[in-house]
Amino acid sequence: MLLIKNVRILTASDRDYDRGCILIDEGKIKAIAENIDENNAAVIDGEGMTAVPGFIDAHTHLGMWEDAIEFEGADGNEMTDPITPEMRAIDGINPMDRTFEDAYKGGVTSVASGPGSSNVIGGRFAAIKTFGICIDDMIIKEPAAIKCAFGENPKRVYGDEQRKTPMTRMATAALLREALNEAKEYMEGREAEDEDDRPDFNFRWEAMIPLMKKEIPLKAHVHRADDIFTALRIAREFDLDITLDHCTEGHLIADHIKKSGKKALVGPSLSERSKFELKNLTFKTPAVLSEKGVEVSIITDHPVIPIQYLPLCAALAVKAGMSREAALKAVTLNPARALGIETLVGSIEEGKDADIVLWSGDPLEFSSEVLYTIINGEVVYKR
Repeated sequence: MLLIKNVRILTASDRDYDRGCILIDEGKIKAIAENIDENNAAVIDGEGMTAVPGFIDAHTHLGMWEDAIEFEGADGNEMTDPITPEMRAIDGINPMDRTFEDAYKGGVTSVASGPGSSNVIGGRFAAIKTFGICIDDMIIKEPAAIKCAFGENPKRVYGDEQRKTPMTRMATAALLREALNEAKEYMEGREAEDEDDRPDFNFRWEAMIPLMKKEIPLKAHVHRADDIFTALRIAREFDLDITLDHCTEGHLIADHIKKSGKKALVGPSLSERSKFELKNLTFKTPAVLSEKGVEVSIITDHPVIPIQYLPLCAALAVKAGMSREAALKAVTLNPARALGIETLVGSIEEGKDADIVLWSGDPLEFSSEVLYTIINGEVVYKR
């Protein structure tokens, strides 16, 4: 049992505390109050500190492109076929890569990690904790999403280098539609009452069933406004849940995104405009979308932005006009909701996992430092 006392608490939920206590027991948050007396608990005196939920990055490739390695250790893109939904991130993530330590030392306690954007369908993302040595013990939810990609990346990999489809945005959309239709027919066939009418087991389409049943979202890599519209169009056609990942030109079509009701995962904004579809890259995007009522998460796309700079990205969003409350939720509760893990993580509430970070000050101030990181009730880092 662990008691954090005399601490400012930003819960990312209904109520904050200027000075309060958090009681942790068996890895869960047992109680939150202004005063808690528990003689049997170990105590952290949080005087002068700020407690916040562990930060969550809903779009990374953590452990799939390993640190300081360019080719060996890169396991994020199976660039042999543009349709590979059967790929599972947990088979490619190396939790012993030192960037996991960078994550929890930087206050990031959970991430979604998965395949890159070379394929039209890249595979299955997993939501994981950032502390551990065995990926099976770190899983929060798997699968958490099916990754797909629009725009330049699939065109560049297959059209330019291999002279294979897709060479155009039209082909990317067509391949995705074809795969979704195959998955739908397979799912319906597998549910046939007569066993003789059921198709043979197909590993590729079996992986798509949670998506077709709306148990997980299609995680769409989209930068340009026209790609965002294509992603939304296909999601409507097949009645899919979808998140708009990167959403670089989202601020240009904010009203449309709000009308769609879909979630925007914005970033990586702290990077160069490395391709023409990033020409409208700006840190103002989260603020514009948030003000329109879109549920926004801020992402690093690690290793594009190193994972430990997720708090910095949130702070820069505030500098560009996002409210502090919205920015805090954009790296806590909102990404948890985008991944379907909000009943476990994303806010400091009774019954949730005890993933809590103690900062020297406001976590959205550049000068603040992580003093303690607690994951599943265990102090995994102390400055």
